[in-house]
Amino acid sequence: MNYSWTAIPDTSIPRSANPVFQHLLDTYVSESNKVASIWKRFTDADLPYKPHPLSSTVAEILRHQLLSERRFFGEFLGASEPAPGEVLPEPFTIDSSTDRFIELLLPRLSFLASQSDTWWLENVPFFDVRRQRIWIFWRRVLHTAHHRTQLTLYLRMLNRDVPSTYGPTADVTWSGADPTNSTTAAGRA
Repeated sequence: MNYSWTAIPDTSIPRSANPVFQHLLDTYVSESNKVASIWKRFTDADLPYKPHPLSSTVAEILRHQLLSERRFFGEFLGASEPAPGEVLPEPFTIDSSTDRFIELLLPRLSFLASQSDTWWLENVPFFDVRRQRIWIFWRRVLHTAHHRTQLTLYLRMLNRDVPSTYGPTADVTWSGADPTNSTTAAGRA
């Protein structure tokens, strides 16, 4: 993949205590880099934008992302997180939110890397049910992808370029990119 900007390079990802779980850290960084690249496409003037009266604004989605990650990692996974009142940056801008998102993520990587198999597979409280920590982690990643997708749609509705997240877009492509848009392409061995 060709990304125009990467917040956290692969060389900054710590090694997991058990190599079987390395993909968790690698995926968390990869998905977070994609979130940051989407956020960076907005301007501060876009913060109040929402495509429908019942939709969240760009600012509300960014705030939710920052606060809900803090809750997931602190309450459900037991990571050391800042107090809720210390999560949101002041002033609240696209750049300050993106910087804070990355700043909060970095210590989580070491925390996750140090965990044992038993820790990942333990059932713990998750809202009103109990789930394995690994399930809770993947739920967080999926939740993040959901909000990234919302913002990708907002970019398109604002007539902005949409950066690549999993491959070429209508705005970004490169030599060697091979999208699967036909039955012929889907049938390649």
